[in-house]
Amino acid sequence: MSVYLIDYENVHTNGLLGLDNKTKNDTIIIFYSSSSNTLSFSLHRQLSAAEAKIEYIEVTSGGKNALDFQLSSYLGYLIAQNPQNEYVIITKDNGYNVIKDFWKKRGIHLSIAYNLSMESEKAMIKKLNEVIPQYKEDVSTVLSYIEKYKTKQGINNALVKTFGSDKAGIVYKAIKPFLADKQGR
Repeated sequence: MSVYLIDYENVHTNGLLGLDNKTKNDTIIIFYSSSSNTLSFSLHRQLSAAEAKIEYIEVTSGGKNALDFQLSSYLGYLIAQNPQNEYVIITKDNGYNVIKDFWKKRGIHLSIAYNLSMESEKAMIKKLNEVIPQYKEDVSTVLSYIEKYKTKQGINNALVKTFGSDKAGIVYKAIKPFLADKQGR
């Protein structure tokens, strides 16, 4: 069984990319706070239709890093209950690497990924470099738009504004397969 703990404050909706590939044997626990507590109707429908068990944990108190501390603490609780499970923290926060190393030394299978598709930021950058090799210098900008915008149209508009119509069209066509979970056509 795989248990995914999502730092929603950190990854927002992009962390849920790959939700449709999770099975009834998977558990997804979404940690959110008042600064990140909204879902689109489209995402709500996807979560409702998911085969995986979905849980929500609201972080209601604490200051900076409160969500990180509560997620880490809950992870320890889960590991004590079921050390044989595979655990994955969905985040872009490198601070969790210390926790991964701690549990790895104790024989626990814990990974950190960028989203439910199990992509890391490095893997996404590598994929973007492969599909737009002529624009390698722009990959970080393209990735930031994929992370920032919830819709395909928003991403396209940002690309056009930054790169102009011709270049944006080439880039958008190349990255469109990575946008399957985004709203729009």
